[in-house]
Amino acid sequence: MNSTNKSRSAVFRVVSNAEELHRLHRRQKEAWLANGIPNYATRIDRLDRLIALLVDNKEEIVATISEDYGKRSIEESLFAEVLYLVNSLKFNKAHLEEWMKPKLHWAGGLARVEFQPKGVIGVISPWNLPWLLALLPVINILAAGNVCMLKPSELTPKTSALMARLVTEFFDETELTVVQGGPETGAAFAALPFDHLIYTGGSKIGRGIMEAAAKNLTPVTLELGGKSPVLCGRTADIGDVARRVMTAKTFNAGQTCLAPDYLFLPRGTEDSFVACAIKAVHDMYGALKENSDFSSIINARHLDRLRSWTEDAKRKGARVVELNSAGENFAESHLHRLPPSLILDVSEEMTVMQEEIFGPLLPIKTYENIEEAITYVRNHPSPLALYYFGSDFAEERRVLDGTTSGGVTINDCLFHAFINNLPFGGIGSSGMGAYQGKTGFLTFSHARAVYRQSSSPEAGLAIRPPFGAERRAFLLQAITKE
Repeated sequence: MNSTNKSRSAVFRVVSNAEELHRLHRRQKEAWLANGIPNYATRIDRLDRLIALLVDNKEEIVATISEDYGKRSIEESLFAEVLYLVNSLKFNKAHLEEWMKPKLHWAGGLARVEFQPKGVIGVISPWNLPWLLALLPVINILAAGNVCMLKPSELTPKTSALMARLVTEFFDETELTVVQGGPETGAAFAALPFDHLIYTGGSKIGRGIMEAAAKNLTPVTLELGGKSPVLCGRTADIGDVARRVMTAKTFNAGQTCLAPDYLFLPRGTEDSFVACAIKAVHDMYGALKENSDFSSIINARHLDRLRSWTEDAKRKGARVVELNSAGENFAESHLHRLPPSLILDVSEEMTVMQEEIFGPLLPIKTYENIEEAITYVRNHPSPLALYYFGSDFAEERRVLDGTTSGGVTINDCLFHAFINNLPFGGIGSSGMGAYQGKTGFLTFSHARAVYRQSSSPEAGLAIRPPFGAERRAFLLQAITKE
């Protein structure tokens, strides 16, 4: 942290009206224009301050997330909300100098592409991974030379308040500022004339975000989740599939946008998968109800939603298998805990097959031929992630070519999103645009074409009158199919 930031008083507030939001936006924009494009050293300093913010306050960060949840695994939070962000910051630092260099081309004169910051970027982030999904785009935004206004979720109020306080301690509000507030604040925030806006959350709100941004012609990046499928091939080891799928499904109790949302198994392997899944969850957690490694559902409303969806599936003919080897009673859990459950014999009328689940429920479908699973995925909205298990490379290729998704992990879940130099984002119903690593730097930069004409007197002659028959003959001869 530089000396100016060390002395800054930690004054922060909840912004509750559009006038105050516009003031903050105007102050950032005016400062950004007055200061000019930040150089490499300034960008590195901002990234270093984010690293210091996370490293110096890691224990308070994860403890506060746990308070918001009722109980959240400390180790999961340290990994996803601190370590991954610090590693991403270091990756951006290591590559930033190369990314900032203009890309040169020769075309008679000298042509180049310069990567210019866009200006003031808005970020609207969700509650499920509150630090990760707030700061992951911010890292790219600052690396690209922009300034940022961040609106975190009101569903994790203690985390949002801590984020606001720490950002105020480490950054001037003209560089990075955190805006707190509920849905009305969020709507006013989305209506600001940002130079780019990124939103992570549900599709319904995403449509409203896009509509608000369109009034200002603000470009948007949307990460909207969706129903991410797992396709298990006949060559896959069912025990390994169960271990890896249940690891992903129980991470943060399934409350991640990349969590497997349903599983396709070869018909006849269901009982084997159920047995292996029971063992996998038992090996990871044993008893669940008071286990500090197993995260709570964020609040009572979401817990009731998941329970009602389970009952809906049962009423419509599903067989539900709780992965609760200790036989604990979760009915009165003050921690909002919900045991992982497999839902078999599902039909399309069930809510769990219509909505993104965002919890530890896993519907299971079966197929005779992998083409059935591929066709099912293709005929539904494109998911944020797709997972394939198997050792048949020809079948793997059929799955990849026959489906569309934001990203893919083969023989595991989630991991494509952990690779810093891979783009992260959705397509179609699961979002638009991508960020992370160089892709993020480019997303939050304007690729500006610059051309310096040759000093030759013949340069540009082809477009200068008078033309005449000789020039026409040259042009006609130059237009070929080869």
